[in-house]
Amino acid sequence: MQLLLDLHPDAYPLGGYRRKQLLEWVFVHGVGEFSAMSNLPAGVRAELEAEYALNPFKLVETFRSADGSVKYLFTLPDNRQMEAVYMPYLDRKTICVSTMVGCPAKCAFCATGALGFGRNLTAGEVVGQILAVARGEGLSPRDLRNLVFMGMGEPLLNYDATILAARILLHQDALGMSKRRVTLSTVGLPKGIRKLALEDDLGIKLAISLHAPDEETRQRIIPTGHANSILEIMASAREYQQVTGRRVTFEYAMLRGVNDSVWQAELLADLLRGLVSHVNLIPMNPWEGSGFEESTEQEMQAFYDALEARGVEVSVRRSRGRDAGAACGQLALKQPNAVQAVAGA
Repeated sequence: MQLLLDLHPDAYPLGGYRRKQLLEWVFVHGVGEFSAMSNLPAGVRAELEAEYALNPFKLVETFRSADGSVKYLFTLPDNRQMEAVYMPYLDRKTICVSTMVGCPAKCAFCATGALGFGRNLTAGEVVGQILAVARGEGLSPRDLRNLVFMGMGEPLLNYDATILAARILLHQDALGMSKRRVTLSTVGLPKGIRKLALEDDLGIKLAISLHAPDEETRQRIIPTGHANSILEIMASAREYQQVTGRRVTFEYAMLRGVNDSVWQAELLADLLRGLVSHVNLIPMNPWEGSGFEESTEQEMQAFYDALEARGVEVSVRRSRGRDAGAACGQLALKQPNAVQAVAGA
C-alpha cells in the first residue's frame, strides 16, 4: 500500500475540487484518517483507504520539557525508531525533523552517531513527522512555519527524499512554507552542496556542521570527515554562494578542551574570510557515554569574542529540551528496539 504523503501535491489522487478537499484535510486540518474527511463521499473515502496509507507511524510517543519544547519518538511499521523536536517560541513555532533512522556520519559527540545507520526515510515519513507533531500539539500543520532538516540523519545522503519533502513543504497546496524558513543542515558533503545549489526554484537555507576548523580535530570528532577535507567543504560553500547568492550558516558544537580554543576561533575566522556567513555556536547537549563535556560560559564567550573581533557574524544557539532528551538520538538510544533494529541493518 502506498503512503499518500510520499506523493507530490500535484500527483495527489482525485480531480478538481475533490483533490483540493483532500489536500486541505491532510495539510490544513492535519487529520490522520481518511474516515475523518467528512465532506468526501463515503465511496471515495473507501477507495482512498484501500489504496493509500495516511499515517506512516505505528506509534508516536511524546516527551515534554519544562521549557515548552517536546521530543517526539516515532516507531515505524518496521519497528525502527527516529525522532523530531517541536520548539515553540514567542514569535514562531519550529520543528526539527529527521531524514534517516540513525546516521552514517558517526559524529562522536552526537547520540545519533552511536546508533549507527538504519535506513533512509521516505519523503512521506519526513513530512509525516510535521503532521504528527501538529496533531500532538493541537495545531494545524500550517501553524508550524519554521523547519530544519537537522534531526537524525544526513539529508544530503538521502537527497531525493529530502528534496521531495522540501518541495511538499513549500507547495502552496500543501504546507505553503516560506523558503526563508526552511533550513537543510549537512555535515559537509561537497558533491551534495553543489547539487543543492542547482535546485534553482527551491531556495531553502543551507547550514554546514563544521564543528572544527582544523583537520586533526574534525576527523577526531567526525570519523567520516576524512572523506571530505575542510578546504573542499569551504570551496563547495563558496560555489554554493556564488550560484545562489545566499548566506551560508556554519554550525559549531562547543566541546570543552576539544574545539573551543581561541586559536581555533581565529582559524575559523580565516576560513570564512570573504564568505557571507553566520556561525551558530551550540553548547553541547551532554548524553551518557559521549565522552565529551560542554564548554564553559567563559570558554564560549572567549571563542565568541575572537570571532566577532575578526568580523564574523556569530550567535549562540541555546539548547532546548535538555530534560526531555532533545538532542538528536538521545531518546532512540535508550530504546532497545531502536538500537537492535539499527545495529542489525
